[in-house]
Amino acid sequence: MGILNQKTALITGGGRGIGRGIAFELAKEGADIVVADLNVENAQQTVDEVQTLGQKATSVKMDVTDEASVATGIETALSKHDRIDILVNNAGVVGNHTGAEVTLQDWDMCFNVNLKGIWIVTRALVDHFKANQNGKIINISSIAGRQGTPGMPAYSASKSGVISLTQSLAQELGPFNINVNAVCPGLLWTDIWRKLEVLYGGAKSEKEINQRNHFNQYIANRCPLGREQTPEDIGMAIAFLASDHARNITGQALNVDGGIKMN
Repeated sequence: MGILNQKTALITGGGRGIGRGIAFELAKEGADIVVADLNVENAQQTVDEVQTLGQKATSVKMDVTDEASVATGIETALSKHDRIDILVNNAGVVGNHTGAEVTLQDWDMCFNVNLKGIWIVTRALVDHFKANQNGKIINISSIAGRQGTPGMPAYSASKSGVISLTQSLAQELGPFNINVNAVCPGLLWTDIWRKLEVLYGGAKSEKEINQRNHFNQYIANRCPLGREQTPEDIGMAIAFLASDHARNITGQALNVDGGIKMN
């Protein structure tokens, strides 16, 4: 028996990376999964793999920055599942530029997806949770939201806003038995890291450095536990926060980073 049996989780940005890892871990704990993503092919791939675990899974196309798209996606999800019990606001972007080259478009992109997107999706589901007098909302922030990271002002600021929004929603929704928490991932070997490799590796192009070796060295120098974090690590933390084991935890931001940031 898993800790999420008979629960259904909607995961935004669930088509790859951290989102896919979250989907797997929640499914392992017995949850049915709705994968919401702009990329329907990636979303369906996650669905296919989740179904091999014996759980019901559905993909929906969703742009978290667009209210109509979110409403349609949730309507589709609820037409195939009796209810949604868990919302994981995972969809996120880092922007197209780093350092001094960050543009206003990068800023708007980060805030629209990373922060406003959480608000739009949460607002679209909150009446459903209130009607059920139950719900778990887990927002994906970042250790960059704990302390601003050089070269990533838009991303860091948007992820800091996720923590503040989580705390506001936790206070507002607590009386309806809705828990709202955040998870702050550390350093994962995902597409986002590879995009930032130019900044942290000090190279002019991604081809100039061995990305994986530099990532390993970065972990060795920065992480007390000396090991990288994985999408599954993030998923296991979310499975706990989405379960009744965490029924008295709300308004918190949990670092899953091997001790890189301690607070």
